[in-house]
Amino acid sequence: MSQMKMSRRKFLITSATVAGGLSLQLVPIDSMAASESGKASGKSGSELSPWLTIHADDTVIVTVPTPEIGNGASTQQAMNIAEELECDWQYVKVEFASFSREYKQPGSYAVGLQPFFGGHSTDHDRMPYTMQLGASARERLKLAAAKRWDVPIAEIEARNSVLTHLPSGRKLRFGEVAAEAGSVELEAEPSLKPQSEWRLLGKTKPHKVQLPKVVNGSAEYGVDVTRPGMVYAALRQSPVHGGLLKSHDPEAVLSMPGVRAVVVIDPSATPGSPVDASPTFGFEGSECRSGVAVIADHYWQAKKALDALPMEWDDGLGAFWSSDEKIHERQDRVLERWAGVPLTKSGNVDAVKTAKTVEATYRTPFCEHATMEPLNGTALYTKDSLELWHSTQDMQQAFWVAVDESGIHPDHVTIHQTLVGGGFGRRVIGDDVRAVVAVARQYPDVPVKVMWSREETTQQGAYRTQLAARFRAGLNEQGMPESLEGETCFSGMALNLGFTDMAYAFSGAIPNVRLAASNLPMHIATGAYRAPCYNAHAFTVETFIDECAVAGGIDPLEYRLKLLADWDPAWSHCLKLAAERAGWGKPLPKGQGRGIAISNWPHSGEKQAGATVCAVAHVEVSQEGKLTVHSIDFTFDCGRTVNLDAVLAQLEGGIIFGLNMSLNEGLTIVDGAVVESNFDRYPMLKMADIPEINIHLEALSGHDRFAIIGEAPVGPIGPAIGNAIYQAIGKRVRSTPFRKQDLSWS
Repeated sequence: MSQMKMSRRKFLITSATVAGGLSLQLVPIDSMAASESGKASGKSGSELSPWLTIHADDTVIVTVPTPEIGNGASTQQAMNIAEELECDWQYVKVEFASFSREYKQPGSYAVGLQPFFGGHSTDHDRMPYTMQLGASARERLKLAAAKRWDVPIAEIEARNSVLTHLPSGRKLRFGEVAAEAGSVELEAEPSLKPQSEWRLLGKTKPHKVQLPKVVNGSAEYGVDVTRPGMVYAALRQSPVHGGLLKSHDPEAVLSMPGVRAVVVIDPSATPGSPVDASPTFGFEGSECRSGVAVIADHYWQAKKALDALPMEWDDGLGAFWSSDEKIHERQDRVLERWAGVPLTKSGNVDAVKTAKTVEATYRTPFCEHATMEPLNGTALYTKDSLELWHSTQDMQQAFWVAVDESGIHPDHVTIHQTLVGGGFGRRVIGDDVRAVVAVARQYPDVPVKVMWSREETTQQGAYRTQLAARFRAGLNEQGMPESLEGETCFSGMALNLGFTDMAYAFSGAIPNVRLAASNLPMHIATGAYRAPCYNAHAFTVETFIDECAVAGGIDPLEYRLKLLADWDPAWSHCLKLAAERAGWGKPLPKGQGRGIAISNWPHSGEKQAGATVCAVAHVEVSQEGKLTVHSIDFTFDCGRTVNLDAVLAQLEGGIIFGLNMSLNEGLTIVDGAVVESNFDRYPMLKMADIPEINIHLEALSGHDRFAIIGEAPVGPIGPAIGNAIYQAIGKRVRSTPFRKQDLSWS
């Protein structure tokens, strides 16, 4: 980021006069957008400017492809532009883009990694891209003012939405020359400011742009959408994922108040896309689940009728999985063979003669995302068009799923992005989008709002992958590992970040390594869950390393420092600082303990990459087994920060997410179905349960990167607590959630 300079060979900045203001965009020269957008005209800004418009009243409209899931990603795009534009932040407004623009004019928004995904706002491509927009707009405004005053542009300063002629003191607002700026042409695009001159980025503020509307209640989430003539649909799908609707009796409920129709969702009835589709994550996992919906004038009418609707299900093969115990038995069978596909290998683990062997198996369960906003969506389907309002986490994915399920040509499909009331990965793959369209397609020409009850949302998840992992290490006479063998058994979506690229293997400290992965196929739907699979790998790896330290008779902190001595120094810095601030080594009463863990998302196997995070937990366990987490001391290195408030909010939220995931969360499977249906059986931490959280900034390395930070903190929390439990009572916890473990002691 220190040399953020855009090449004229790669990009072209175009401007236009729009409704008395300036419309601006930065587009790849070889894209269709470049040929379509460089023409100044009087058309509306929505047609001419994918990214930036400055109106005559000084309002700056930043149109972003990034959904807002509460992490501030949309605010960050606006900050990037505002930093170079030198506008007054109070004039900045953010609007959501439409993927239709990207489809019709490729390159309008598709910049950087997953451009329509609700994250990655500091992407190393997108950040300089948006900053260049601001720089170009600023220079065009300055040039327009210079031409009006007939002075050199070098004498013009732009600051806080005001242009000042420094020798004379004359001033103009941005809006006063915005129209003229739309017609001027720069001789060359400006270079970006050095980071030392940043006035907005790298600071503590501003707050997220949506917060005032959230506070006053005017913010629109998917569940808030209303349309003229709208009807409501209550949805129920097969309790056993993959099961099919065997029979139902619509006549039993059609005469109930407000009921309009009963429709069936048939997975085999998807029309398919009329063109080659390009969903961000593919269609796998987005398929319809067999179900039935009742459509009525109001939601509670639909819900009451759905509850009264006689229906019978064919559970299919999913019923084979009769209990969690059966799942665990099958996982153990897989892991006992040590037959998984090796993904990381060095030396020869079979030839090593060691003084001691440490071996253990760990488990993490299916978990529900438990978003505040239940699943929902609103669609208006006609024979020629589809309009969808949805709180998706990825607009590109949602667009193509909607096209595929409707059969409508993408030229006639429109998606309206709303705010997202919690995502954590649940609203990524689009099975909820598909269900909305499948219902609306059977009740055409009327807007249909499809709503999942909390029970339906919980039992029809795309859950955190269930995982079992087996490790075996050979320790030398000094207690350090000479060999490490590990295998992970996935039941669901499989990602190896934090496991096969673990720093302990890539640092070279363990000469003989074999890390493999295997699979136990199941019927239960899984998907992205805040830091997918890493959230489990961090628990298994860091708990096992702790066990090795204990077996080797070495302090767990010192053990990690030895293993990482030749690795990225930021890891050691994070460990030392967290331990120091937590009072590591100071005596504690019986029943209390401290535990430490460190991890990195998503680049554990690279130096100076990703976000490295470390946690020290201080816990107390009563003799009856009641666990209390007193404090979490947390350090991190993501290189640099562009909005410290936003970073701290993400860290605190991730820590709490990791706490609840480790302490409370775990779904129970009986006869193939999820037992838990609401928060009475799937508990969430309450404010009174939150420990003291101390986030220490001094481990920030200042490395020239702005790594994503929202997912990393969930990793080390669980193992830090588990390791602290061992220090407190001598019991090693190898499975989550901890509330289901026997922690009693005497």
